[in-house]
Amino acid sequence: MSQPPDKAKPVVEAAQSPVQSDMTARALHLRIRQQEILAELGVVALQGAGLDELLNETVRLTADGLEAEFCKILEYLPEQKELLVRAGLGWDAGVVGIARIGADLDSPAGFALRTGKPVISNHLENEERFRTPALLTRHGIHRAMNVILQGDGTPFGVLEVDSRSKGDFSKNDITFLQGAANVLGMAIERERRERRLKAAVARQELLLKEINHRVKNSLTLVTSMLSLQIGKDTGTELQQRLQEAANRVSAISRAHERLYQNNDVDVLELGGYLRDVCQDLNLSSTRCTVEVKAVEGVRIATDRAIPFVLLATELVTNAVKYAYPDRENGKVQVSLTRRGADHIVLTVADDGIGLPEGFDGQASKSLGMRMVRAFTAQLGAALSVRDRQPGSEFVLVAPLTADR
Repeated sequence: MSQPPDKAKPVVEAAQSPVQSDMTARALHLRIRQQEILAELGVVALQGAGLDELLNETVRLTADGLEAEFCKILEYLPEQKELLVRAGLGWDAGVVGIARIGADLDSPAGFALRTGKPVISNHLENEERFRTPALLTRHGIHRAMNVILQGDGTPFGVLEVDSRSKGDFSKNDITFLQGAANVLGMAIERERRERRLKAAVARQELLLKEINHRVKNSLTLVTSMLSLQIGKDTGTELQQRLQEAANRVSAISRAHERLYQNNDVDVLELGGYLRDVCQDLNLSSTRCTVEVKAVEGVRIATDRAIPFVLLATELVTNAVKYAYPDRENGKVQVSLTRRGADHIVLTVADDGIGLPEGFDGQASKSLGMRMVRAFTAQLGAALSVRDRQPGSEFVLVAPLTADR
């Protein structure tokens, strides 16, 4: 007689002991904490912290994430073929910034640096693959991990975590350590690039300043040569032409003088530039004085400031040349003001004999007025002229920027 089949017996999983359950919860908590630390380290890196601050935060957070008493960042010194303790946590005084270890393949850190492979040594007292650095022995280190700090360029060095306690670093721990090293490595590479870029910009600015300085000196030399020629020639017309040429060269020289003294070679403070040039014109004028009033803080592009002041030079030169044929005490007044937020106004006025009958600034064939018209068009400005009785007045309204 056949027997009825046995009923399936339920499978009962063995329940974890309280100790095992506590260990599992602790391990899970540690992994979560490690992920939080990697995120925190990433934020610090993205915020653009300085290199020293970033290194110190990395050793602090890494030690926290691995519950280790010691951590250090070793910077590779290629010429010495050594690793310098650049930043650290837990070490005795005189270690960070001073202590060095070998970077050869027999060193755990050196092996990680040269091969790019992580190194775990859970029992340094029994380690046979590598020699144990004296620094670790002196501090009673029982176990250690090393991973490379690699950016896009040459490796910076090694990130190492060390502990006196018994136990084992796991693969999960090396994954966390390598993650921290990767974040730091990218931040270091970014800092390297920014440093190289800043150095390149600083060099470019230095070269521009040197160029402007040399140009200014060269133009000053030309002005001096013209002045010497003026002293030799007694013909009034030739003297005037040479003086006008010297004034134009001097105006450009003043611009380059301001450029090499300024931190920003792209813009000039227009009021100061105009005052300098008018002072030069005043010194070169024997018939009248040149007075200038200029508003402060008008900063415009260098390629607009130079034609603007050259235009002013021509207007002042014309006034000095034509307004006082029979006088020696004339006065030419130059003013620079703002009109709203977007425009500036240049006024050049004299108290001389006034404009000749039928004067047409647009039709005049004199070199000075042709230059005035050219600079007015270049600036996108509007020029108006009126008789003052006595004297005349030229008013130029120009936009601050070329696109207005």
